[in-house]
Amino acid sequence: MDSASQLPGLRHSYEGEPLLESTMADDPVAQFAIWFADAVAAGLPEPNAMIVATSSSGGRPSARTVLLKGFDERGFVFYTNYESRKGRDLAENPRACLLFPWHPIRRQVRVEGRVVRVAREDTEAYFRSRPYGSRIGAWASRQSAVVASREELDARYEELARRWPDDPPVPDFWGGFRVMPSEVEFWQGRTDRMHDRLRYRLNGRSWTRERLAP
Repeated sequence: MDSASQLPGLRHSYEGEPLLESTMADDPVAQFAIWFADAVAAGLPEPNAMIVATSSSGGRPSARTVLLKGFDERGFVFYTNYESRKGRDLAENPRACLLFPWHPIRRQVRVEGRVVRVAREDTEAYFRSRPYGSRIGAWASRQSAVVASREELDARYEELARRWPDDPPVPDFWGGFRVMPSEVEFWQGRTDRMHDRLRYRLNGRSWTRERLAP
C-alpha cells in the first residue's frame, strides 16, 4: 500500500465490557433483543438501521442500509419494493446477510440466513401503519429504476396524491422480507484489537455457540 492510500491518525481504542459465554442467552434472537434494547437505551440514532447484503444469481454482491421493522424467533423483517435491486437479488438468490453497526457502544451483530417473503396480510397491516406520505412514496418510486429528473419523480408523487387523497392501496410490487437466521455473530470491541466474537450456528433445531478469533 502506498503512502497516499493510508489513513494516518485514525487510531481507535475499543474498551467494551467482556463478552462471555456464561452471560449469553441460549438463543441468538433472545440475545439480540438484549443488545437491541441496550442500543436504544444508549440513545443511538436509528438503532434499527442495518446493512443488508445480497447477491445476484451470478454472484454480483450489493449492499445498502435499510430499517429493521420487526424480529422474533422466525427472523428479522424489513420492507421494500420487490422490483428493487435487492428484491431482484433475493428472487434469484434468496439469502442475505444483515449487519447492525452499533459503533458508539463498540458492538456489531451480523446475521446470515435464508430469506422469504412475509405473509401478505402482514405486509398490508404494516403498510397501513405507515405515514400517508410514505405510502404514496412507495407507489411513486419504482425503486432502483432510472428516472429522468427529480422533477419527474415529484410530479409522479403529486399525481398519485391527487388520485388517492386519503388511503392509497397496498402496491402489489411492495412488501416484506424475513431473514431466517442460520448464523448470528455478536462482536464486542476490546482493547489491543483482542475483540470478543461469539457466533451461534443453527444445527437442525438447536443452536451451537462458539468463540471466534478476532
